[in-house]
Amino acid sequence: MNFNRRQVLWAGGAIGTAALLAACSGGGDSTSSKPAAAGGKPKKGGTLRIGALGRAGAITRDPHGTQGNESDYLVIALVYDTLAMPGARTNTVPRLAASWEPSKDLKTWRFKLAEGAMFHDGTPVTADDVVWSLRRLRNTPSGAARLPGIKAENITADGSDTVVLVSDYANAELPLLTRLATFVMKKNTPDKAVDKAPGTGPFKLDWYRGGNARLVRNEKWYGGTVYLDAIEVTMFETPQAMANALLAGQIDVASNVGAVAARTAESRKDIQVVRRPDDMSMPIVMRAKSGPFSDVRVREALRLVVDREAMVKQVLSGYGTVANDIMGTGDPNYAKDIPQRKRDLAKAKQLLTEAKFDFSKTYDLVTTEDISGLAESATLFASQAREAGIKIKVVKQESGAFYEKTWLKGDLYTTYWGTNDSVVFFASKTLVSEAGQNEAAWADKEFDASYRKVIATADEKARATALHELQQIEFDRSGYLLWGMADGIDLAAAKVRSLPELAGYGRVQLENVWLS
Repeated sequence: MNFNRRQVLWAGGAIGTAALLAACSGGGDSTSSKPAAAGGKPKKGGTLRIGALGRAGAITRDPHGTQGNESDYLVIALVYDTLAMPGARTNTVPRLAASWEPSKDLKTWRFKLAEGAMFHDGTPVTADDVVWSLRRLRNTPSGAARLPGIKAENITADGSDTVVLVSDYANAELPLLTRLATFVMKKNTPDKAVDKAPGTGPFKLDWYRGGNARLVRNEKWYGGTVYLDAIEVTMFETPQAMANALLAGQIDVASNVGAVAARTAESRKDIQVVRRPDDMSMPIVMRAKSGPFSDVRVREALRLVVDREAMVKQVLSGYGTVANDIMGTGDPNYAKDIPQRKRDLAKAKQLLTEAKFDFSKTYDLVTTEDISGLAESATLFASQAREAGIKIKVVKQESGAFYEKTWLKGDLYTTYWGTNDSVVFFASKTLVSEAGQNEAAWADKEFDASYRKVIATADEKARATALHELQQIEFDRSGYLLWGMADGIDLAAAKVRSLPELAGYGRVQLENVWLS
């Protein structure tokens, strides 16, 4: 097994159970899309200086904590490995786990660890280390959302190189759950020492200071050749500051810097503009459980109010595409045959009248400035809603206050997902009734039943049919207004080679990057 390839932490779309089960042999896809500034023979050496967004108040060093900063996630993902990772042509490919195999009832999954995997201190990785790490993850406040359907006591070791996960229900997509957050540490690492715990990843932590870090190459990484001598991560609080640092030559890569910076840099021949299509969703969340948007007719009306083309043009400067209120647009089984929802103010007003919507009130739409365009999307939507007689006030909150007071609780707010994952991923994380990150507090028995049917179905054709039914319900009744998908944009110096281009967190897997 050789990971000397650009398989990246991109939450790629599910291609179906048949392909997922094929990964049981340890095979996966071998490459992503064409790398940025490809050409020439890769060579070792050099230090890559990369900028990533983050805020001092949201710093976390715990691999199993909530990474609110991209800078933190970047450092953690380079130092620690997950069992599996998203791939370019298949949705789930091996990483620290070389292969996996399900039982016939799709409830019990056996993960065999990669041969030769060891921690940075030279000790071998064992199944006990993985079991301890996954149980620790499961017992965090967000553990149920990260490993849904898997109790801590149902994570066990079988010998030194096999980990067994038993789900409460049949789940053909269980390996998908082991991506993105299942970082492995040494067994019994004290909580107070997690910031210095050795990982198994392609880079080792040299130092970390206030959101900034230096990582050095792990010469003994089991996954293949690592080219860079070191990576220096600098945290920036705004995309503008990061872009300015790149243009001034202070860093080599500005990660996820946004459309405004791209427009500025496109005329510079010494700067690469790396564009990752359909990279980020920025939906508006309407609380379905209670409050002014609990009536399905009101939610439908708001979806009919938005001018999607104008949002993409003005908020994203054209660096994006129109979406259709279904999360997971990168899924190969995404329901493209569901008619695109169009703006219809007359129908919106009719639905609001039928629902006895109170037009006299002003409704808060809470947003943040965490990412470029998010607050702007709220402002433009509020303007569009006024054309239907809906009075909306945009309220900007600082990131910490937003996640403490508004996220998962608010009646109307913006959110964002820096990934374009499968429909099933979002269903499990944000849409089923028991989802730990059910942002709209939406509970729909028909949707829940459809979701369980999808993940319990091994037959490819039957599964695709069930997945279409799932998406139709989401389109009709969920609490999401997904108006568009933003392209991800990195800026890079001309010397940077093989920078990942896949959507989502693809930019954090840098083991194949090299400098000319």
